[in-house]
Amino acid sequence: MTSLKEAPRGRNMFFLQALLAATSLSAPSALLAQNSPASDSEKPTETIIVVGQRDTPITVVPRGLSVSLGKADFEAVNAINVEDLMKYAPNFFVRKRFAGDDNAVVALRGANTVQSARTIVMVDGFLVSNFLGNSFSFSPKWNVVGPADVRQFDIVYGPYSARYGGNSMGGVVSVTTEEPKKTGAYLNAQTMLMPFEEYGFDETFTGYSVEGGGTYVTKDGKLRLRAGFRRFDNVGQSMTYNLLTPATGTAAATTVTGAFVDPELATPVFGAASPVDVVQNQARLRVAYDFAPGWTADAMLFGWTTDQTLRDTRSFLKDANGAPVGQGRVRFNNQVWNATGLTSSEFERTEYLAGLKLTGALAGWDIRTNLSRYWMPIWNTKTSRDYLTGQSNGAGTYQVQDNPGWYAADITFDQSFGNHNVGFGFNANRYETAQDTFNVTNWSAATGRTFASSTAGKTESLGLWVEDAIDLTDTVTLTLGGRYDRWRAFDGSIARQSGTILLADAYPTRTDSAFSPKASIQAEVTEGIMVQLSLGSATRFPTVGELFQGRIDDITREIDPQSFDPNLRPERSTDITLMGRGKIGPVQITASAFYQDIEDAIFSFSGLNQFGTVVSSFKNVDLVTQSGVELIFEAKDLWINGLDLNASVSKMDATTVRNLSNPETVGNRFPRIPEWRSSGNVRYKLSPKLRASLGWRQATTPTSDLFGREGSVYGFQTEYFFVDTRLTYDMNDRVQLNLGVDNLNNDQAYVSHPLPQRTFVFDVKLKL
Repeated sequence: MTSLKEAPRGRNMFFLQALLAATSLSAPSALLAQNSPASDSEKPTETIIVVGQRDTPITVVPRGLSVSLGKADFEAVNAINVEDLMKYAPNFFVRKRFAGDDNAVVALRGANTVQSARTIVMVDGFLVSNFLGNSFSFSPKWNVVGPADVRQFDIVYGPYSARYGGNSMGGVVSVTTEEPKKTGAYLNAQTMLMPFEEYGFDETFTGYSVEGGGTYVTKDGKLRLRAGFRRFDNVGQSMTYNLLTPATGTAAATTVTGAFVDPELATPVFGAASPVDVVQNQARLRVAYDFAPGWTADAMLFGWTTDQTLRDTRSFLKDANGAPVGQGRVRFNNQVWNATGLTSSEFERTEYLAGLKLTGALAGWDIRTNLSRYWMPIWNTKTSRDYLTGQSNGAGTYQVQDNPGWYAADITFDQSFGNHNVGFGFNANRYETAQDTFNVTNWSAATGRTFASSTAGKTESLGLWVEDAIDLTDTVTLTLGGRYDRWRAFDGSIARQSGTILLADAYPTRTDSAFSPKASIQAEVTEGIMVQLSLGSATRFPTVGELFQGRIDDITREIDPQSFDPNLRPERSTDITLMGRGKIGPVQITASAFYQDIEDAIFSFSGLNQFGTVVSSFKNVDLVTQSGVELIFEAKDLWINGLDLNASVSKMDATTVRNLSNPETVGNRFPRIPEWRSSGNVRYKLSPKLRASLGWRQATTPTSDLFGREGSVYGFQTEYFFVDTRLTYDMNDRVQLNLGVDNLNNDQAYVSHPLPQRTFVFDVKLKL
């Protein structure tokens, strides 16, 4: 058993000092302050510093920068997938490589696009964060809902409420679905088209989706049902390009043409993985029943199947007769190379969510209980050994997951006592996974299996928390809170076959705990100008994948020892955000400054190995600091009636301050976090039936690794600037037509993988 270090005493001293400073702000000269925990929706939303819609209360505790998006925001978005609805949120980026991408990780502020375990995502209060790992492969389960089901997106940046565990180090995202109010039905149909041109590609990829459902509400309103389905089918561009590698020796080589020499890449590009053919089917049911005065039971059932086929592997090489050459020793530009790494693959997964929520009042306490189970009984990946076996259904590997998933429970109690608004509760979760990898003689049929390797592991945590929002005066509210988390990692194992010998290892159980204090104060310092100071600490414990889930190298077919680390230390952050909000004419301005230091940051570096394949490795970085400022602008009827504006600009500095294992990285900007990021959306009502919008998303070039490398081509994290447009026309109360273009300027950008180029979107929405 390994016991990890406790949180440094210096951090708690920091909070005591900061709390004294925050309390000193509660002078009688302050005019107004309000605090609004999630359970206190009766407080007027205009007194809470929340960016975005205010028609309905925010569903997460709005401490630190808080954003709420609703119908007006969604209507201006070309939403192919549900995560698109957040694309214009301030200092926010979704790593979505193609329509239907399973690896859509969100990046809030300084949480980058491979740190998926730093954001808590919930749908109607049910946990859908995939904390089985911490990388692009473990994005939240967005498809629990479809775009047509969403009523509201709420985002809080940073770990400033004791209600949420250490995975809120980056922030919390809450998705709220439409509440059935009357009996009815809906049907949406959408098609998308993306011309794509790069290296050996010059073709158009297309897709479609159909989403529909219905609602039923009894006359007395006690029983409410909402059922829905979605069918999604799309072909996305290739995600990886393969590079030639220098060859040695005097063996014969095939003379070829067709490789692409890019001066920013070390060697020529000779091929690409197959375009991704993805088919998804989703079905969901939500049932709510008021079974006693003030008590409601709300259940969600969800099923989702995904099939990805990558059999159209591309080689750009041609021999003297014009025949394709996909692997082997080749001569190009009078130099001998090895062409390796092209494979074919197929992937299938079936997923379910079952959740039950109970809300009501007892003995003066408002009580909310969420219980859920997410599991994946089918999760199989079949991969060919190389290009030729992919074409001929020859040898390869077959990876089988053994019903991975998680359990989650969340119980909260809230009540007011005089000038105290007290909340307490607990959260618990358990994540578990296991996988076997086999060598097979026919990769597509997965026949002729022989054992190659296996990994397994489990983590569980229990968190206890308490918060008290104290109305110090009629004008000032101070919130104090803290949480205690107990964590355990167990049943970790790894095994691999080496010739006739089975090598296996079981890792000892690990336990750890952490205490995380929180504090926040909010006031209106003068009429119309509000300020909020929030402080928090968080401990993010390692995931199953970081600890135990080794990756099989695509070329060597061995477990990559750098892809996991059973001795990783937890990440520990200290955070502070200072915000202010006021108006200049018709424009409401929110300004935010934040600072975060993270001890033992867990970083998954993704880069190209010697075969031109993207690989990842986990490591602790001793100390990383992040700071930044954000300016957010909101306006209704700006200059003319019907013209609305949402815009933001952010500047960030993320630096590796200490890294004893590799001092060369010290002083470099931390990977995947741009210095500047901006986004916005302009909406104009051309007529009562016709509306237009123009949106943009922009970021400067981040570094791609700990050593500060930068680039503007495949394999790097690059700058981007996307301009999006959309037209919406209401034919009548029941039929709506939408036409849009994403990336209108056809910017070529990369998150190591190529991002989508110009994409045309057309959809029809029907209310029945």
